[in-house]
Parts: sequence; C-alpha cells; structure tokens
Amino acid sequence: MWKLRKLGKGIGGRGRRATEDAGLWPDGGTGFWAVGDNVGGGGRYPGGRGRTGRRLVRVLPVLVIIAGVVFDVLTPTRITASPLFAAAPLVAAPFYPMLGTLTIAIASLTAEVGLHISTGTQFQVESISEVLTVVVVSLLALYINGVVRRSGERLASARIIAETAQRAVLPRPAERIGGLRIAARYEAAQEGAFIGGDLFAVQDTPYGVRLVVGDVRGKGLDAVEAVAVVIGSFREAAEQESSLEGVAQRLERALRREGTRRDGLDVFEGFTTAVLAEIPHDDGVVRLVNRGHPEPLLMCGDGEVRMLVPSDPALPLGMSELGAWPDRAEQALYPDGATLLFYTDGLTEARDAHGVFYVPRERLNGRVFQGPDEMLQALIDDVRRHTGGGSQDDMALLAVSRPLEGEPERRRTMPVVP
Repeated sequence: MWKLRKLGKGIGGRGRRATEDAGLWPDGGTGFWAVGDNVGGGGRYPGGRGRTGRRLVRVLPVLVIIAGVVFDVLTPTRITASPLFAAAPLVAAPFYPMLGTLTIAIASLTAEVGLHISTGTQFQVESISEVLTVVVVSLLALYINGVVRRSGERLASARIIAETAQRAVLPRPAERIGGLRIAARYEAAQEGAFIGGDLFAVQDTPYGVRLVVGDVRGKGLDAVEAVAVVIGSFREAAEQESSLEGVAQRLERALRREGTRRDGLDVFEGFTTAVLAEIPHDDGVVRLVNRGHPEPLLMCGDGEVRMLVPSDPALPLGMSELGAWPDRAEQALYPDGATLLFYTDGLTEARDAHGVFYVPRERLNGRVFQGPDEMLQALIDDVRRHTGGGSQDDMALLAVSRPLEGEPERRRTMPVVP
C-alpha cells in the first residue's frame, strides 16, 4: 500500500512521534514526502524497493522540467514543451511539502518564460497562453498539496486512535508467565491496520497458566467490541473456574448475553472460534478445549511438529443454539524444551501467487529455534515469502515454550551508545 510520509510538525503540534506512528515520517531531512510500500505489518519501514521509490519521487519533478527544456531546445519553435512544465508541479503536489511544491512550480514557470525569451516569442499569444496554463496548473497543484496534507493529518489521527484502542483491548502478554516463555504477534492483513477480530490472552492462575486464542467473525469496531467481551470474560473466568470446560462455558454465556443485549447474535458478529489451553505448573501436560479453531502445533525440542487435533470437534463460541454438548478438555504431553504454537486462520489461509495455502506444520517441521520470539519472527518472514509480501486475513500468533530444566533465563541486552 502506498503511504504518504510527512506531516510537517505533526498532528496538533505533537511532533515526530505522532507522524511516525501514523506511518508519515520525514525522509532524511530532505523536506520531501517519501513514498514506499511497506511489506507486511508491524510498523516496519520499507526496504530497498521503498527506498528506490522515494529516490524516484525526489527527482521526478526535476527530471520532468529538464526533459521539457531539452525537448523544447531540440524541437522546432512551433512544438512546445508546455505540458511537461505544467505536469511537474502536479507530480510534486502529493509528495512534496508546500514549500517544495511551490519551488517546483516557480522552476517550471521560470523555465517556460526563459525559453520564450530565448526565442523572442514571449509576447506572442500562444506563448502568453502557455505561461498562463503553467500558472493555473501550479495554483491547482498547491491546492492539491493542501488537501493531501489535511487528509494525511486525519489519517494519522485515525490510525493513532485505532492503535491505542487495539493495544488497550489486546495488550501483549509478558515474556515470562508462570515459568513459561511467551511470545505473541498480531499481523494485520492491511498495511497500517490495527483493529481486527483476532485475539489472544495469557494469564497465570491457581490452576496453572491459562490462555485463549480466538478469531471473531467480522472486522472493524464491532469485532473489537466482541474481542473485549471475550478477553474480559476469559480473565475473570480463568481465575474463578476450576476447570477449563467451565471457562469455555463462561465465554459462551458472555457472548450470548451480549448478543441478546444487542438484539441478536448476528448483529454481534455471530460467533467466535477459539482454543483454550491450561498448562499446570507441575505437570508436563497441556489441556485443550477447541471450539472450532485451527489446531495448535506442538514443536518438540528435536524439531518434530505434532498437530493437537481434538477427538470430538465442537462448534465455535456463540453457536450453542445450533447444537449443544458438554465441553471435554483433552490432554497432551508437553515436555520440557517444547513449544506450543497457537494461531488464527490468517496463517493457514495465506496463499501464494498460484493459490497454494501455507501449511505451518510442513514449513516448521525439522526446524529448531532459539526461543518463541525467534520462532514467530521466522514464521512471519516465511509467510511473507510465501505470499509475496501480502496476506488475505489478519494473523494472530502465540508461542508458549516450556524451558528445559536448569536452562538459564535469557536477558535482553541493549547496545551502549556513547
């Protein structure tokens, strides 16, 4: 997605941080608005292809003016380069600041007038008409520049609000919870989009570390409200319910209550696929309740990957009216050094240019990672390579590693800057 990347002093005087959070940032102090395509999410700045685009934008209006001068000099007097001089400020308008656009407009007008003076045709009707055309188009370019600037400010403000709402509803869990190493990522399908229906939460309880990963049907603010209901209910139930089945039923009732309050479940996004897990503090096992969600993967320390498939598939949360049966938690071995990977269908539905779906079990089998965070980063990079940098759906990832006995705690280090 193309992105405008400068907002002068920022929104309401908040400065560089606001503009950078919105994906609008000054490009090396040149005064130009840079353009690039930021592949993937996570707020990363564009790579080599984006830098090439920015360099082209910097020089394109100047090249258009130079081309106009060369064309006018090398062609007969009756052939004019006026369209090129008029085009230069229009090219600059969406990408340059106001001063830069004005500079290009003055340069175009100067070139147009100078060429007519050099040929002695400055007082001819055609020449005056061409000069007026450049003036009018330059004024239009300045107006377009102002419109783009105001639109960029509104976009930046909306994105900051969206990011704040997403972080409030879906905070990233701590790196260590109940002796387990945790890593979580949320990758939006659309560049710069922060609001979605994917969710995860991890909580240490008297019954062990409990977690939920889910996907609400739908997008936008309604989906975020559903996420807030599920996570809020989970955090309360995880502390109070003695069984994982009880937690699942609490989530079911919470969604039904909210659906009734909103006069129908369909208004409230209809249903939520989810998988709940419980990892006791002292036992090398994991208990799972899967409500219509993609099966988690268990990555062993030797690189073997197992899929934890439920023996009795169940309907997603919020669909109990279509059929109800008791939830049954299923138990699997979870040895030291192993990692559990929970994900939403944005991972398994990622496709390449030929429509081939991404299969995480096959791509991860035989690979060993230093930790959960490194595994998630490698997985995200692999998905980007598979899809060519794009994705069709949001993707939430949660990795939970059980350290080996006696394994020292890893510490993050930061470089010392003199």
